Amino acid sequence: MRDRPNFLVVVADQLRADALGAFGNTLARTPHLDRLAEQGTAFTNAFAQHPVCAPSRASFLSGWYPHTAGHRSFGTPLRADEPNFLRAFRANGYHVTWVGDRGDTFGPGATELAVHEHGFTTRPTSGRWADGPPAARRPELPGADDEVWKRLFYRGEVLDPDDIDFDEAAVRTAEHWLAEPPGQPWVLFAPLVAPHCPFQAPQPWFSLHDRDVMPDPVSGTGPEPAFLQGIREYYGTDRVTPEMWREVAATYHGMVSRLDDHVGRLLDAVRQAGAADDTVTVFFSDHGEYLGDFGVIEKWPSGLDSCITRDPLILSGGGLPAAGTVDAMAELIDVFPTLLDIAGIDPGYQHFGRSLLPVLHDPAAGHREYAFTEGGFLAEEEPKFERSPFPYDRKCALQHDRPAAVGKAVAVRDQRWTYVRRLYEPAELYDRAADPDEAHNLAGRPELAEVETRMSDVLLRWLVETADTLPERDDPRIPGVDLPAPGEPVRSDRVG
Repeated sequence: MRDRPNFLVVVADQLRADALGAFGNTLARTPHLDRLAEQGTAFTNAFAQHPVCAPSRASFLSGWYPHTAGHRSFGTPLRADEPNFLRAFRANGYHVTWVGDRGDTFGPGATELAVHEHGFTTRPTSGRWADGPPAARRPELPGADDEVWKRLFYRGEVLDPDDIDFDEAAVRTAEHWLAEPPGQPWVLFAPLVAPHCPFQAPQPWFSLHDRDVMPDPVSGTGPEPAFLQGIREYYGTDRVTPEMWREVAATYHGMVSRLDDHVGRLLDAVRQAGAADDTVTVFFSDHGEYLGDFGVIEKWPSGLDSCITRDPLILSGGGLPAAGTVDAMAELIDVFPTLLDIAGIDPGYQHFGRSLLPVLHDPAAGHREYAFTEGGFLAEEEPKFERSPFPYDRKCALQHDRPAAVGKAVAVRDQRWTYVRRLYEPAELYDRAADPDEAHNLAGRPELAEVETRMSDVLLRWLVETADTLPERDDPRIPGVDLPAPGEPVRSDRVG
């Protein structure tokens, strides 16, 4: 590996860690990602800092927690006057390219400061980022009707084999770019959409997974947060049969397999460019997916369950050690500081990420004792909540009708315990050793009072330490403004 390697950064959307073979799924068909993990390092205890796309992306690209600078909604992307890690790479001699045109990360002007080029050389022909969804066919299942399928975000088999969706267009764009990459070290940032709903896939991916062997969704015991029952009511998921959940799960896994194939094509393009030995590949997702667990689908702004927040983080290639499976606690804000550390770049501003490079070289070295996730809003922020048309109309309606159900919440995890503190609801406590799905709430048990107190104290300290950052430069105090003399009119140009 040369001193300043290239970096291929692939970010999935709404991918559960347990959907990959490398993370223990025996039904998964993800050979490229499994091989990437086998030849590198898979972090089994990596967690996203927010359960929703845009705040999560703002967090892992800045190294700030969502609360640090208020990046905790779709309307708060990173601004041009704020630092980010891609910008640090560009400022230090890297050629930075962003394939695709996701608009949920940077505000006006920020993209131009962070990357040299972005967008498509091949445009999507359909999908959420083009003229509309491709034609699709749902299976005929007893008890299923059109409205229930719609509220599951389920569309089924994509019928047009020539359809070019967002991810296919992005991968073709990356392949085109890698045919003649720049001579200087580069960062190729490829944020994809799969396996984000709507749940749909073309053949052969649609039929790749046997519906009959899909596992049943997770169900829980003990007190649960109010949003779960709210979603079940507003979406009508109490009408979803086990066969329908298996259908959704099989299609989702087909989407994951197609994502795996796209990653394989990107890796092949790097090899064909002669850059494989000098390129570090990192793969992760912005967050996970409920996929029927607890009777709900998709995600929720204050949903902090492990199916939503545990992340399939893989680092591989470019001469990095193959540490195998590492169970050290990690956060997504650690990813880019690791890449900058490998490249020998100081990002030049205060952030809360920590390089994973030491644990790559020594998996026993440890990394973090705790990982944190947060989400939700104040009830009085309800007027600022999103309002969206179908298919997110009922999700938005639930938030506006019951703002406490999307109230602020924070979670802290260590190797054994998960503790969730909600602003408007009782706390939650899960024993991850005995209950890895975090399905059985143990909060309030007298014998676990010490655990709750310890984790609550950890959360308080974290919130105090990460509440804000001092600016990197001092702004002038009392800017000079000349007042007019008595009787002289005020002039707008009288500024010192």
